[in-house]
Amino acid sequence: MSLPLATLSGRTAVVLLSGGLDSSTCLAMASRAGARLLALTIDYNQRHRIELEAARRLAEAFGVARHVCIALDLRSFGGSALTADIPVPKTGLQPGIPITYVPARNTVFLSVALAFAEAEGATDIVIGVNALDYSGYPDCRPEFIEAFEGLANLATRAGIEGQARFRVHTPLLHLTKAGIVRAAHEAGLDPALTWSCYDPTPQGLHCGRCDSCRLRQKGFAEAALPDPTVYACTP
Repeated sequence: MSLPLATLSGRTAVVLLSGGLDSSTCLAMASRAGARLLALTIDYNQRHRIELEAARRLAEAFGVARHVCIALDLRSFGGSALTADIPVPKTGLQPGIPITYVPARNTVFLSVALAFAEAEGATDIVIGVNALDYSGYPDCRPEFIEAFEGLANLATRAGIEGQARFRVHTPLLHLTKAGIVRAAHEAGLDPALTWSCYDPTPQGLHCGRCDSCRLRQKGFAEAALPDPTVYACTP
C-alpha cells in the first residue's frame, strides 16, 4: 500500500484530478510534499462537467508540470445517474451503493493514470478515494486500492523488469470529510476553486441536496471552517 506523501519529495507523481474537493486536496498535499506534479483529468461526459474547468484552474494554481485532460465517454455505457438520464438522488445518503456510482470508474481511471505514469517514467499515483465519509462506492475501499497496486506491478514493463515499483497513494483514505477539509486548509488549498455537486443548477451553483453537496457541507461544518461554496439551497 501507499507510503506517506512525504516520500514524494523530489519525485514525479501523477495526481488524478477531477476538480472535486478530495482530488484537489491530494494535489495540494502532493505539492506541499515537494513532488513534481503531473495531473490527469478524465472527461467521461459526466453530468457535472463544470468540474473539468475547476480541474484546469487548480492545475494552473499549483503549477502542474503537465495537465492532461483525456476524453473517455462513459455515457456510452450509462448505468449511473452521472452518465445517463437518471435523476440524481436528493433525499440524503441511503444504505447500499447509490445510483451515482459509475461502473468501474476508479478501475478505469487508475488504469489510464498507470499508463500516463509509465509513459512519463513515474511510479507514484495519487488518488483521493475515501473509505469513511463517502457514498458507499466499492472502488473507494482499501482492498480495491491494494489489489490495483498489485496489478500495476504485474501489468507494466517497468514492474516486470524490476525497474521500479508502482505505488498508489491514498492520503485521504481513512479521513472523515471534516478531516479532508482540515487537510485541504493545512495544505493551502482554496476550496472555492473546487467543485463537488453532482447536479449543478442552470445558474452554475451547487444544488445543496445531492449526496456530494451534503458531504461537502457536513465536512466544513464539522471542521468548523468557513465554507465558500454557494449552494442553491440548504437541506
